[in-house]
Amino acid sequence: MGANGKGQTNGHGTIDPASLAVLEKYEGQDTLTSYDRYLVQSPQCKFGLTGTCCRICVQGPCRLLEDRPERSRGICGAPVYSVVARNMTRLMAGGASSHSDHGRHLANILLAIADGKVSDYEITDGDKLRDVAQRIGLEVEGKGDKELAREVALAALEDFGRPDETPCQFLVSNITEGRKAKFNHCDVLPSSIDRTIVQMLAQTTMGMDNDPVNLIFAGIKTSLADYTGMHIATDISDIIFGIPEPTVSEANLGVIDPEYVNVATHGHNPTLSEMVVRAARELNDKAKALGAKGINVVGICCTGNELLGREGVYLAANQASQELAIMTGAVDAIIVDIQCIMPSLKPVCDCFHTRLITTNKMAKIPGAIHVDFKEETAFEQACQMVEMALEAYKERDRSKVAVPPHKNKVIAGFSLEALLDLFRAINPDNPIQVLTDAILAGELRGVALFCGCNNLRTPQDRNHLTIFRELVKNDVFVIATGCSAGAMAKAGMMTPEAIEKYAGANLKAFLKRLSEANGVELPLAFHMGSCVDNSRAHDLCTLMAKEMGVDVPKVPFAATAPEDMHEKAIAIGTGAVAMGLPVHVGVMPPIDGSTLVFGLASQIARDVYGGNFIFEPDPEEAAKKLLAALDRRTWKLRVHQMAADKFGTKPAVSW
Repeated sequence: MGANGKGQTNGHGTIDPASLAVLEKYEGQDTLTSYDRYLVQSPQCKFGLTGTCCRICVQGPCRLLEDRPERSRGICGAPVYSVVARNMTRLMAGGASSHSDHGRHLANILLAIADGKVSDYEITDGDKLRDVAQRIGLEVEGKGDKELAREVALAALEDFGRPDETPCQFLVSNITEGRKAKFNHCDVLPSSIDRTIVQMLAQTTMGMDNDPVNLIFAGIKTSLADYTGMHIATDISDIIFGIPEPTVSEANLGVIDPEYVNVATHGHNPTLSEMVVRAARELNDKAKALGAKGINVVGICCTGNELLGREGVYLAANQASQELAIMTGAVDAIIVDIQCIMPSLKPVCDCFHTRLITTNKMAKIPGAIHVDFKEETAFEQACQMVEMALEAYKERDRSKVAVPPHKNKVIAGFSLEALLDLFRAINPDNPIQVLTDAILAGELRGVALFCGCNNLRTPQDRNHLTIFRELVKNDVFVIATGCSAGAMAKAGMMTPEAIEKYAGANLKAFLKRLSEANGVELPLAFHMGSCVDNSRAHDLCTLMAKEMGVDVPKVPFAATAPEDMHEKAIAIGTGAVAMGLPVHVGVMPPIDGSTLVFGLASQIARDVYGGNFIFEPDPEEAAKKLLAALDRRTWKLRVHQMAADKFGTKPAVSW
């Protein structure tokens, strides 16, 4: 495979057997993948890796070194700590803009549904619509779905461009009173997503803010704008397409079936992929007329996670192995929208018969077929794109088809509502108490959210799976989103069989009790959705905090991004720290070039917000640190609960 042989040179590549099989087939040939390009780029620039390269003005770039006084300031005099802080907060702004624009798009579609301007989308879940409306303070009594949808859409859009200082409603309506007070005290409550991101960029231009603490606080405000956009995206997706429910499917490259016309959907926004699924069902007989068994839609990255949870569509790959799906030779079209899409898909498609179809004017790839996707003609255009796959199928070179056999069963679709339904079978009156009681009783050590990306600075999926196995062995209840969820799904960790193989005795007993109460098989890890659906995980944590009578910084809940890569991961992680969570990061972001900024993120943040970053590239050490963080919180909760029980008081909230 070009430079990297089996994708494992120098310890970098992948541990996924399906990916390795494809790489081995093309070893020594000219088709280059991200695994090869990582090696070509090595060694990477130390200034860039540590965040000490300043390219903000065209007088630079200035490359700074903290331990050399003559090199510790840029030409303008900006010190290392300012440069590192500016670079980090600009990453947060990029991440927040990605998630939030996704949310804005969905809000505009909901408004179009309400106004009768689109016919291919509808309000699927009126109950969720009313729940969201009530949560953000709207009156629902006596209103029809379309009237209420219009008000919810306008409220969401107001969070993007509110002219006054009223905080974003999709933020403050979903967090604890303690977090509201903390954010207000620290002056980090965003009132407008767009204005917050613009101000973050303005604040980091040449000759502006030079105070690293002030910069990091502005970054936290930006990350809370990101959280707002994520929640808008999740809520409105559920309203339009339905709340995910438990479903059984399969994952990994082996889901690509040579006997079918294979259409891969890749990106993040379900408005496109849901129409592709519908179009594939409509045109299935046309595929059979060509000699295929039908049309097989598979998902890649977060679009795959969205379709897996709502439609049971197979998940073919997470981010790092997207090129390899095409290299099976059996993908007839790959239809993409936004985010995490490698520009290299085009040269890989050129080696096969595969049609690469872009659909968003902000995410074009030279040489690809571009369909300017419009919601007003969504189904018609989706049918056109699936027809392109049918045409490509006629050109498929069977001699190039080699789909690895690796795939695993996956049980997915665990929205917060679905999780609470599971708990409700044991405690109908207060379902969240099933989880919190298990923690307070010592049966579970806490909850861990696995989220984030793939990053080829570490072998694909290795960190995700190593940390996961250690945590579940030690009785931690695991939920997962994004490419981390994809790693677990591909590896067979979202099955009942994985419980028997990997779960600690207490976790095994807890999951068995849940399974028996519901009369269903349950997985070891609970798939909560795409990267915007980290909002579901935050909502779970908030419910736990309210049930335990404490604020989030005291809840035994941790997050880990074992292979963080995208700017979105930086924004998500920073927001989680501000919410009060210990957040592990497995690939060092460009922050350690400044001792001061590194200390702000890893230590001082805990003093102010109750959460902090845990920077640890070794997955086994990371697991130990996450367990220690959970144990610290669980121990304190139990001590204060025992004291309250002894003296007949409420648990202390100020520790």
